[in-house]
Amino acid sequence: MKKKQFKAESKKLLNLMINSIYTNKDIFLRELISNSSDAIDKLYFNSLTNKKLKVDKDKLEIDIKIDKDGRKLIISDNGCGMSKEELENNLGTIAESGSMLFKSENKNENIDIIGQFGVGFYSVFMVASNVDVISKKYDSDEANIWSSSGEDGYTITEGKKDTIGTDIIITLKEDDDEYEYSKYLNEYEIEELIKKYSNYIHYPIKLEKNEKLEVMNSITPIWKKDKSSIKDEEYNEFYKSAFNDYEDPLEVINYSAEGTSNFKALLFIPKHAPFNLYSKDYKKGLQLYSSGVLIMDKCENLVSDEFSFVKGLVDSEDVSLNISRELLQQDKQVSIIAKNIEKKITKELSNMLENDRDKYNEFYKEFGTQMKISLYNSFGANKDTLEDLLMFYSSKEDKLVTLKEYLDNMSESQDKIYYAVGESIDKIKLLPQVDEVLEKGYEVLYLTDYADEFVIQVLRDYKEKEFVNVSNADLSVLTDEEKKEIEKINEDNKDLLNKLSELLKDNVSKVKFTNSLKNHPVCLTTEGNISTGMEKILNSMPTNEKFTSTKVLSININHPIADKLKDLYKNDLKAFEDYSKILYAQSRLIEGLSIDNANEISDLICNLLSK
Repeated sequence: MKKKQFKAESKKLLNLMINSIYTNKDIFLRELISNSSDAIDKLYFNSLTNKKLKVDKDKLEIDIKIDKDGRKLIISDNGCGMSKEELENNLGTIAESGSMLFKSENKNENIDIIGQFGVGFYSVFMVASNVDVISKKYDSDEANIWSSSGEDGYTITEGKKDTIGTDIIITLKEDDDEYEYSKYLNEYEIEELIKKYSNYIHYPIKLEKNEKLEVMNSITPIWKKDKSSIKDEEYNEFYKSAFNDYEDPLEVINYSAEGTSNFKALLFIPKHAPFNLYSKDYKKGLQLYSSGVLIMDKCENLVSDEFSFVKGLVDSEDVSLNISRELLQQDKQVSIIAKNIEKKITKELSNMLENDRDKYNEFYKEFGTQMKISLYNSFGANKDTLEDLLMFYSSKEDKLVTLKEYLDNMSESQDKIYYAVGESIDKIKLLPQVDEVLEKGYEVLYLTDYADEFVIQVLRDYKEKEFVNVSNADLSVLTDEEKKEIEKINEDNKDLLNKLSELLKDNVSKVKFTNSLKNHPVCLTTEGNISTGMEKILNSMPTNEKFTSTKVLSININHPIADKLKDLYKNDLKAFEDYSKILYAQSRLIEGLSIDNANEISDLICNLLSK
C-alpha cells in the first residue's frame, strides 16, 4: 500500500495547523462535530430534491464512543459520506472545503453550513497520533478508509461499512504531561466540551455512557425559539447555567437584527455586580456563536466599556473569523453589531428608567459607577449614550434624580447646575457653601461617589447648562447690590486680608470676606479644576504623586469672628496670627481634609479657651 504525500504547501500548512494556528487543543472536537453536522445537512438537503433518497430526519445524529483500552475516540455520523475521490480532495488537500464548495453550488438556497476553510479537520492532529476516516457515500455501495499520522502523508484503501456516513477513529497521543491527552478518554471531559462548544448543533450528539448512547446537546438554542413561547423561567435557568450566577437576571434582552448585519443577541443585565468588576482581572465580553457553534467565550469587541457588566451572546454568520475560528478578524460587521447592541441596551435602560424606576434604581446602585468610569475614561466620547442614564442625589427631592429631571425642576432665574461633593449626604448638608445656594431656592446635586466629580468635569454641561461646584471660589449667587456691598467691604479691609494671606501663603492663594455664609464663620473654596473633594480622591490613590487644590479662605463678614479679627489686627498681631491658623484648620476640617499641625492647633485652641 503506497503512502501518498501531502502537497508541499499542504505539508507546511499542516505543520502550522498542529503547532501554531490553533491555541486550544479542545477545539478539535468542536471542529469534527461541526464537520459531521455539515455532512448530515448535505444529506438532508439532497434528499429534498432526490426522491430516491429516503432520509428519516429524526434518525440523523452524531455518535461519540470512547475506547479507553485502545486510547481511541470515535466520532460517527450518518450524513452524506464521502467517495474515494472526495476523501482525496477533501482530506488529501488541506484548505479544500467541501462544505464551502457545496454551499457555493447551492448559493440560492438557505443552507446552514458551518465549514468555511477546509482546515478544521486537521486540528485533530494536535491530539492524535493517527486518524482513520471510514466513509461510505449515500449513493454508493463502496466504503473507503483514509488514514494518516500527520505530516508523513496518508493512505486511502478499500474498507467495509454497513451504513452510509463517516466514522472518524482517533488514536490519541501518549501523554507528555500528566493527563494531557488521556483526558479525552474521560466521558465527563467530552460531555463538558460538547456542552461548551457544540451544545446547539441542530442534530443530536450522543455520547456512549455505560454502553448506552445519551444525548448531550440541547439542539435548539433558546435564542432561536419564538420569543412569545419562552417563559421567564427558561431565561432564568439558561442565564444561571450559562453564566454561573446564583440569582435570576435583573433584565433580559432578546434581540434580532436584519439588514446591514444579521444576528441574534440574547443579553442579560445581572442583579448584582461581579466581585471583580472594577479590577484588572475582570474581562468583559459576549459569547460569539456562528450557526450554533461557540467561536469565542468572551468577545470583547461586541460590548462597549460602559456596558461591560452585560452578559449574553451573539449568534451571527456575518462575522469574519480567522482560519482557526478561535479569533475574529478585523471586520466592520463586528463594529456594526456592537453599535446595534449598545443602542439596544441604551434603549432598554431608558425604558426601565421611565417605566420601572424601582428596578432602575436597583440597577443603578450596582452599575452606575461603571457607566461613570467609562464616561470619564473615554473623555466624554460616549456622553450622548450615557448622560440621560446618570443619576445624582437631589437636595430638593431627597432621592436620586436624572439631569433631565434637575432641569425640569429649575427656576427661570437659574442658569447653572449646582453640585456639592462630600463623603456622605449628611456631611454635604453641613457645608457652609451649600447653604448659600439653597438659600436662593436652587437645587443642589450631592455627589458622594468617588467617580461623580470626574464625570461632571468631563460632561462640563448638560443641555447647555454649565455645572458649577458650590465650593468654587468664583461662585456667586448674589444680587448685583450684594456683590457691590461685599466688594466694598473687601476693599476697605484690604490690608487685613493681605496680612492673613501672607500668614497663610503656604496654604491658600488668598483670603476674602463674604456675606453669604449665613451663621457659618468660615469656609474653604477652590480655584481651578481640582476641588478639595478631588484632591482627597487623587491623593488616596496608590501613587507617589500628590495633588493640591488652589484654596481660598472665605470669612463671614457678618459673624463675630470678623470683628475679632479686625480688633486683633490693630492691637495684637501675635493673637491675630494664632486666629488665622485656627480658622484655616477649621475650614479644612469642615471640608473633610486632614490638618498637618494638629498638636499646634490643639494647643492654640486650649490657650484661647483658658483665657
